[in-house]
Order: sequence, then C-alpha cells, then structure tokens
Amino acid sequence: MANGENTSIGTLKISAFSNTVGSPLENVSVTISDSSGNLIASGLTDNEGKLIPVILQVPSEQLSLTSPEEPPQIPESDAQARAELLEEEEEPVADATVTETAESTLPFGSFNITAQSPDGETVTVDGTQVYADITSLQNIFFPGQNNDIDIPNPTIMGGFPEKIPESETKRLPFPSGTVVLPKPVVPSIIIVHAGDPSDSSAPNYTVVFKDYIKNVASSEIFATWPREALKANIIAIVSFTLNRVFTEWYRGKGYSFTVTNSTAYDQAFTYGRNIFSDVSDIVDEVFNLYITRPNISQPILAQYSDGIRVIRSGWLSQWGSKELADQGYSALRILQTYYGRDIYLQEAEKVDGIPSSFPGYLDLGSSGQGVRVLQEQLNAISNNFPLIPKLAVDGIYGPKTEEAVRIFQQIFNLPVTGTVNFATWYRISDVYVAVRNLAE
Repeated sequence: MANGENTSIGTLKISAFSNTVGSPLENVSVTISDSSGNLIASGLTDNEGKLIPVILQVPSEQLSLTSPEEPPQIPESDAQARAELLEEEEEPVADATVTETAESTLPFGSFNITAQSPDGETVTVDGTQVYADITSLQNIFFPGQNNDIDIPNPTIMGGFPEKIPESETKRLPFPSGTVVLPKPVVPSIIIVHAGDPSDSSAPNYTVVFKDYIKNVASSEIFATWPREALKANIIAIVSFTLNRVFTEWYRGKGYSFTVTNSTAYDQAFTYGRNIFSDVSDIVDEVFNLYITRPNISQPILAQYSDGIRVIRSGWLSQWGSKELADQGYSALRILQTYYGRDIYLQEAEKVDGIPSSFPGYLDLGSSGQGVRVLQEQLNAISNNFPLIPKLAVDGIYGPKTEEAVRIFQQIFNLPVTGTVNFATWYRISDVYVAVRNLAE
C-alpha cells in the first residue's frame, strides 16, 4: 500500500490456543502477508500463546466513517408500523433478496495469516481485517473446527441477503411446550448453524456466547464508529440472540442449533474471524443487557438494516445509529429512536455456567468473599498462564492481587487498570471455566 494522506496504521495481535482460550499454545509459527501475497511479518508465539503485536499500514479511518450514498433516514418512532409488525406471522413473510455490492475500495487493510502448530497442523486465515487506529484481535485454535478460514467483508458494505421480517416477539407455548427457560438467561455457549436453517449439509459451530456477539458485531459494522453507535448495535445483537435462546426458536422447530449465520434469518457470523478491541470491550460491558417493553417477558427480536440500501420502519438503521452518535445521542436514545420510546434495557438475571455472579467493583483495599473467589480463580488460571503470580487466598485485595489482575488484563486484551469491574470479573470467570474444564 502506497504512503500518503489516505493511509494510516493499525495494530494486529495474534494469539494461539490449544483447544480452548484456557490453554495457550507456544511456538506456533505465524506468517502474515498482504492480499498480494507479499510477506509482511513472521514469528513464533510465546509461552502465553502470543505473537509480538504487528503494526500495519491500512486505509484512512475516514473510509469507514462516510456512508456510501445519501445520508441514512432517521425516522421518528412509528407506533403503527411497529404494531403491524407484531401482528405478522411468526414464519418469514418475504423472500430474501441480495443487496448490491459496495464499491471495491476497502475501508480496512486485508491480510492473510498462516499458522502452524509445533505438531505440524496448519490453520490459514484469509482476509483478516485491520482498521486505522484500532487493535485487531485474531485468535487461532488447534485443532480448529475449520482450518481454512475466509473472512468476508462486513455486511454493512452490501452483498448479503437482507433480513426477512419477523414479529419482534414470539408466542410462547405453555410450560409443557418446548420452552424450558423460566426467564431470559445468558447461556455459556450457543450453537451456530453455518447456513440456511434447512441446509442440512452446513456445519454447526459451538461458540462461547460473548465470542459469538463479538464475532457478529465485527462481521456487520465498522469498528471505527463512535462508541455509542457500536454499543447500540451490540445491544440489539444481544437482544436478538437472547430472543432466539429464550424462545428456543429453532429447537422448537426440530433443529439442533440455536441460531444461523444466514443474514436472511439471523445475523452474520464467520467462524475464526478476527474481532476488534473496541467491540470486545463493549461486549464485555453489555453482554447481559437486552431490549424489552412493558408487559413483555422476553427480549425483543431487535431487527436492523443498513439504513441506506434497506430501510424498514421500526428497525434500527446501522448507518443511522452512526449519524445519531455523531450528534451526541446515547446508545439508549439511539435504540429508542428506532424501536420506540417505550423500550428499556433489562439485565439477564443470571449467566448460565458462570460459577459466581459479579460482586461489585473490587480494587486495592477491598476484602471479603468476592476477593477470595477472585484469588482462587486467578490461581487456577495461573497454572496455564504462568505470568500471573500465585496469590494467598485470604480475601484481601492487596498489591499482589492488584498486580495479578493487571497481568490478567494485559494478557486478555482488557483495559489495564488493576481494578475488577464487570467486564474483568466475567472475563476471569470465562477463562476459569475453560481452565477448569480442561482439568476435568
């Protein structure tokens, strides 16, 4: 890529794991090349499974901040249209159509990665995306569920089937029916079907819930957008997914998966694709928030479109959310603009599979059972990540516990503060569960 005003730099961080994120893989040979096949960097992963971060030349951020056509429509709340949508049949009501392909100029750098494990297994990732001034995170797993990964352009660029409209809530059967969850819950994992629901030849991927949300957000919109726009879109993605989980939408139809990666039915997902630090941080913050309305027991199926090629009343406009964030709108206000002023955000009451709920902020000087749980989990994690020091399990948040938290945050690409907030607590829990499962 030639130097000039239209280029900038971005950062690519690559991590390799054996089986799960709880088991880092050392001495993985990694090469990075550009889309023309020119070698850019190579190296071996360290004892934390990490390659030294690579600084890359990429297109200007402005390319991902400017909509491709006319400014998106930002409608007033349309109660009548929303009411009509709720009365639609639960089965799809229109055929999927393919939107036009965007211009060839990419708003990100595209790079190809080849990784070979010490025992000779090779994973290739074509099309890893790196934006200006954003850290791109590429995790590679051995053995992989798919060893040849090809990352498509984000759906905001067009070229994907548009969503077939559905009602935003589903008629729930009586308890004797297929729905078994008494309340919305964030599951530990979901199963993603990589194709249309009826395509029995498509593979299923088992994915950690938060990783799925990060993947979808990174697959659909540009990571350079303002934080409140990213947050609004991510909450919509969470709500959509939790509606599928709570209503057991596909299992109730006899399928063995939770959701598909077909944009005609669900949300974009590419197994093994890279995600972005800004997206990851927001998902860690809001992964248990969903959109609902008064007197509704379920997360709404929060549908959305790009807002330029496809515009639907009562759906979030992706480009429109970006324009509203530019005007200073909060994520909640953005969501209320599209879904109506009566919506509100609700927390899932528990996170399935996590051993202990968030006890509140923990930092230097804190004490009690929450600190004790934290120390026990960090000690278990340190068996696989030896940079994290062993701690006395005394329930006192002293300097050594603070340092252990800092090191954990650095290893797992969290803001390095030494304080355990909501995001850090649940990330520690995620890794602890992975480590514990490996030991069983």
